[in-house]
Amino acid sequence: MPDLIHATAVELAAQIANKRVSAVEVTQAHLDRIAEVDGRVHAFLYVDGDGALEQARAVDHAVASGQALSPLAGVPLALKDVLTQTGVPTTAGSKILEGWRPPYDATVVERLRDAGVVILGKTNMDEFAMGSSTENSAYGPTHNPWDLDRIPGGSSGGSAAAVSAYEAPLAIGTDTGGSIRQPAAVTGIVGAKPTYGAVSRYGLVAFSSSLDQAGPFARTVVDTALLHAVIAGHDPRDSTSIKESVPDVVGAAMSADVSKMRIGVVRELSGEGYQPGVQARFDEAVELLRGQGAEIIDISCPSFTYALGAYYLIAPSECSSNLARFDAMRFGLRTDDNGELSAEDVMRHTRAAGFGPEVKRRIILGTYALSSGYYDAYYGQAQKVRTLITRDFDAAWASVDVLISPTTPTEPFRIGERVNDPVAMYKADLCTLPSSLYGGPAISVPIGLGDENLPVGLQVMAPVMADDQVYRVAGAVEEALAQQWGGLLLDQAVAL
Repeated sequence: MPDLIHATAVELAAQIANKRVSAVEVTQAHLDRIAEVDGRVHAFLYVDGDGALEQARAVDHAVASGQALSPLAGVPLALKDVLTQTGVPTTAGSKILEGWRPPYDATVVERLRDAGVVILGKTNMDEFAMGSSTENSAYGPTHNPWDLDRIPGGSSGGSAAAVSAYEAPLAIGTDTGGSIRQPAAVTGIVGAKPTYGAVSRYGLVAFSSSLDQAGPFARTVVDTALLHAVIAGHDPRDSTSIKESVPDVVGAAMSADVSKMRIGVVRELSGEGYQPGVQARFDEAVELLRGQGAEIIDISCPSFTYALGAYYLIAPSECSSNLARFDAMRFGLRTDDNGELSAEDVMRHTRAAGFGPEVKRRIILGTYALSSGYYDAYYGQAQKVRTLITRDFDAAWASVDVLISPTTPTEPFRIGERVNDPVAMYKADLCTLPSSLYGGPAISVPIGLGDENLPVGLQVMAPVMADDQVYRVAGAVEEALAQQWGGLLLDQAVAL
């Protein structure tokens, strides 16, 4: 039997369609891999073995009956535990939702099912997507497959680690301020944040409604693009959903042609605070793109330096509002309900027991920023900075087609290293925050190993609905580096 867990999604789908292997065999191989290594990685919170095999059998039936298949039919996927799936536990990494089984599917899940993608289970995450390390999960941290003492990024660290550890060839994460791109960078895989509104948020447990966006992880740029194409598209159930057609991200990823493209290097996203190995790999990637015929242009986006402060006022403010629904009255955890306490006391005790320290920190910060007398001074000012950041992007598009930067300032840090230093933790998203506040697409692609022999990523950012452009550049980088390395960056990892 071929090596199923190391195959790409494209290879697996072709083997299933050509009847060289069955979808059940592919699914079982990945379930076996999860059983073998996930005790050390802790990428999954729930493995739906029976459900996954049932989905796989349906694909095999479709193959046997000669039905037309999607490009990813039968390929296994790990799903971040912030998207609802009928009858499957959905906790958002929080005790307050422990044991909740939704009665409906998120639109992303519906589209995965329609495409014949096999959902293996739900992955670990920072509670309510609040974090950059997956240490804020109520169910314990996820470990980076490259070094089990390191973080896998966050908040989608479980999904990224599952792909990096060969537990799944595909995964879905969500990105609010970098929570797909940053984990992708530090685990040596590809991760993309689509244009805000290009992928439906229906069924996504909300953290920050003006920022949250689901997106794909994979080990190659083409696999990532194929998954992007499956989940993207207008959804009338989501009021923020864009009605424009999805750009040809798959064609762009396959083209990988950057000749004559104008690529801007963001001056503000480099220098002090960036590890030497990260900066060195980035500089090499810039020269690689120049060698492929791209025009490299130095670009200044001065408002990007304020993105961190603006984000950590806007996102907590929206979180304060969104998480008010967890009141012990409708669903989720309910504590100290002995019939003697008032509704307010039950609510207070439940939220104290159900939310972790980081969620409480952000609720308090957001509530303060929205309070009477402070709204204009904090939240209002942060929204003005957001406008300035958008203007910097718009000004840049007059000169360049895409912008690039390191994905993260550092290689993955050790578990526990920044737990007691929230500001240091927040700085892990320094490079990814501007495009989140702007709403445009961005992708992280591996570009090598840093000084600590751990993965480093290149971030590509593009105008709204120009998602194909980020895939074109990422594909070019991946193709050129694969020729140098003789394969993917993951091929250089020490296997678990």
